[in-house]
Amino acid sequence: MSINKRMVRAAAVQIAPDLDSADGTVAKVCQAIADAAAQGAELVVFPETFVPYYPYFSFVRPPFASGPEHLLLYERAVQVPGPVTQAVAAAARQHGAVVVLGVNERDHGTLYNTQLVFDADGELVLKRRKITPTYHERMIWGQGDGSGLKVVDTRVGRLGALACWEHYNPLARYSLMAQHEEIHCAQFPGSMVGQIFADQMEVTLRHHALESGCFVVNATGWLTDAQIAAIEPDPAAQKALRGGCCTAIVSPEGKLLAEPLRSGEGILIADLDMELVTKRKRMMDSVGHYARPELLHLVIDDRRASPMSSLFSAEPASPAQAHPNQARPHHADSRHPVAPQASGAASVHGPDHGAAILRAAS
Repeated sequence: MSINKRMVRAAAVQIAPDLDSADGTVAKVCQAIADAAAQGAELVVFPETFVPYYPYFSFVRPPFASGPEHLLLYERAVQVPGPVTQAVAAAARQHGAVVVLGVNERDHGTLYNTQLVFDADGELVLKRRKITPTYHERMIWGQGDGSGLKVVDTRVGRLGALACWEHYNPLARYSLMAQHEEIHCAQFPGSMVGQIFADQMEVTLRHHALESGCFVVNATGWLTDAQIAAIEPDPAAQKALRGGCCTAIVSPEGKLLAEPLRSGEGILIADLDMELVTKRKRMMDSVGHYARPELLHLVIDDRRASPMSSLFSAEPASPAQAHPNQARPHHADSRHPVAPQASGAASVHGPDHGAAILRAAS
């Protein structure tokens, strides 16, 4: 972590997607990057699965009635790499901005909630998938894996990202904290559930900033009245698609650096004084001097998940997920990861063999 004096201007974008055209949404993304950069932004963060749009229909319609909309989302989903990533990379490179974008990614027969991080030179430095879709989302997206729980070096600093209720998975957050993220980029859908969703979101963002000692830049989506009516014609049910917006930027001290955007479209701008990261960690570094790793530590399986493995090749024959970051070592049997054991410790596995607890031997 750098302790040099430096400032980073960050932008969190709250805008409505184009529900009729994926290309239209991408055009709004590129225009917002240009608008933010014109205000000096070096980091631009967009909402969860903003391209082509968040699947709001799945929250208000029963599964048996969602088939046509789900298939349409397949048609409009993003290939990575592909034309969408090329367009966004070009915009990031043109304006010298780091861009964090949420997309519905299509990988053959499955859609994923995917977060993309483009460095200021346009390079795609991280592609990660939401590890557990929430509630209604499980009918829409597949599950991600631990290979995307990475913090990456960018022009603005060490950057990590999580989507929506992944922030209620403390181990997922801790995995990024342990990699010393300086700026955390959060994404939520917005225009859902009501004010309580926005209130809970603000608490969550400010707590992560305090606990991790990093800045948090959060972007939520927005739906116009016309879009809400198009998604759900029943006025009584439309209240489920209102509220829930809290586009915000938070300092490592848990302070809101600008008044959050709670309705309408807009771009929130704030300057991040990176010295505040050190100031906070001097008092409380939860993965350093305030940690007790000999008592409590995280074990993570960060290999790519694949439906097929080969005993003889160095990599999975048909990877389910490709990442711009380095490939993970191949394991012949990926179903039962082996946790590293410390001296004098026993590995205890519960019903889920993917989660290991190291317990001191008696």
